[in-house]
Amino acid sequence: MENKSHAFWAGAFTLGLLAVVVLVIAWFNHDRAVRIPYDLIARTSVTGLNPDSIVRYRGIPVGKVREIQFDPKHPGIIIVRIAVNPDTPMTHSTYATLGYQGVTGLGFVQLDDSGTDPTPLASSEVKVAQLTLRPGLLDDLQKRGEAMVKQMEQVTVSLNRLVGEETRQQLLHTAQSFQHAADNVALLAKNANPAVTRLPETIAKLDRTLDSVHTLAFNLNSPDGALMKNLNKVGDTATRTGAAVAQLSDSMQGITASLNYETLPRVASLSDDIRAATQSFNRAADTLSNNPRGLLFGQPAPAPGPGEAGFNWPAATAGGGAQ
Repeated sequence: MENKSHAFWAGAFTLGLLAVVVLVIAWFNHDRAVRIPYDLIARTSVTGLNPDSIVRYRGIPVGKVREIQFDPKHPGIIIVRIAVNPDTPMTHSTYATLGYQGVTGLGFVQLDDSGTDPTPLASSEVKVAQLTLRPGLLDDLQKRGEAMVKQMEQVTVSLNRLVGEETRQQLLHTAQSFQHAADNVALLAKNANPAVTRLPETIAKLDRTLDSVHTLAFNLNSPDGALMKNLNKVGDTATRTGAAVAQLSDSMQGITASLNYETLPRVASLSDDIRAATQSFNRAADTLSNNPRGLLFGQPAPAPGPGEAGFNWPAATAGGGAQ
């Protein structure tokens, strides 16, 4: 009986010890932090996301995922409840996306803020606030996968056309044209060899020509050269011609002065005499026209005027005498 009693108590002690160890482990693993709940409304898949997944705010751990369930009121919508620390800056413009950890494929919730509405978003266990879970990178790839496949098909068709028979023929013709051009360049270089060979001789002739031009220019600039002597002669001739022109100018000035001070006054006096003679002739012609007998008998004496001898008053008219 003592052996059985000892074994019983030993087994009971072992089981009690195991229970204590389990309770201690559960106690230390239990999350006793006070967090605020939020519901994430997801209209896309949440692959890789599990309860107790990490919640990060711009890369900083701020909480965990509590549960994932379907919305009973709206089929197809998934509600992900998260719990975040009270000091997390949750606003009305905060949104969530799914992120993935390395190659494991385990998902986590990534919180971010667009900054359009900085008003704090209040939430509690009684009234849980809701946030939008935006599509992640995989969701975008799935949505755009069909378009990307169509674009790849178009690229493949374009490549097939590019490497088609017609294109290959055009490339072959282009290569032939390049070869023909290269042959022409080689032929041109071959024909240019004689000219290149004579180039040193041509340069030597050009140097001699330049030396001759330099000598000619030196002779032209030399005071004792033929050009300078001829120019000096032309200058002397021009000097003598200038002196003659000066004498001729002096003579012309003398003639002009004689005309102005001697000839012109005499011509003016002669013009006055001619004018006076013309007036006398006109008066004589008027007199002869009025009394032609005067040319033979002379002009009659003028009648005596008042106060002169022989003056008679004109007779009064009959009407005047009546008055």
